[in-house]
Amino acid sequence: MTGRDQTPPGAEGRDHAEEAERAFFGRRKGKRLRDAQEERLARLLPTLRVVLPPGGAVLDPRALFPDLDPDEIWLEIGFGGGEHLAAQARTHPKVGIIGAEPFVNGVAKLLRTIDEEALGNVRIRDEDVTALLDRLPDACLSRVYLLYPDPWPKRRQRKRRFVSEASLAAIARVLKDGGLFRFASDIDDYAGWTLARAARCAALTWTAERAADWRQPYPGWPGTRYEAKAIAAGRRPTYLEFARVART
Repeated sequence: MTGRDQTPPGAEGRDHAEEAERAFFGRRKGKRLRDAQEERLARLLPTLRVVLPPGGAVLDPRALFPDLDPDEIWLEIGFGGGEHLAAQARTHPKVGIIGAEPFVNGVAKLLRTIDEEALGNVRIRDEDVTALLDRLPDACLSRVYLLYPDPWPKRRQRKRRFVSEASLAAIARVLKDGGLFRFASDIDDYAGWTLARAARCAALTWTAERAADWRQPYPGWPGTRYEAKAIAAGRRPTYLEFARVART
């Protein structure tokens, strides 16, 4: 879902620790941006960008939304064109949503929606999400989404898949007790890969009780263009949901 190869606008001079994140993506930029997209990147992105505090300090995600006083904070990892994130932002205006996406073209698409609809509850991390997860405090998020991530299907590429025991542990750490991690993919091997690693994460429990629970989208699911293409191509998506086990 995410692609990538060029430093995004405003990235010059960033903390080297941020640039040293493990890359789970390829190209940073696809086709040439239109003038209006370039203008939004220059004007709007700096006001919405999630910048990590210096010196390894913890980032308070609620502080990213000073005018909102959000009821909850959600994170979407690799939001692609941003249609799911934007739909959630419209439906839940009192939820602060952080979207992480290093692909410049995807960021530009989401910025257009934010600009035209005046969505004030979205912030953007236009770098790999790993460093952000490391800087968030324990139990600060109510939901984390990972939807149609790059499957890296070749065996030699699988180490680049975002889902790993380490990443699931990081997600579990930042989720509140009872918080949800939702993963969707049209690649059966990646769904199985995720289930196997989640089964080894004691802090997460799979919420499915019957097959329909992972064959049907989540309640209020708006769908995505990528999902529609996958279904049209004959690939059936899998929708996995895991809940954060209560801390003792």
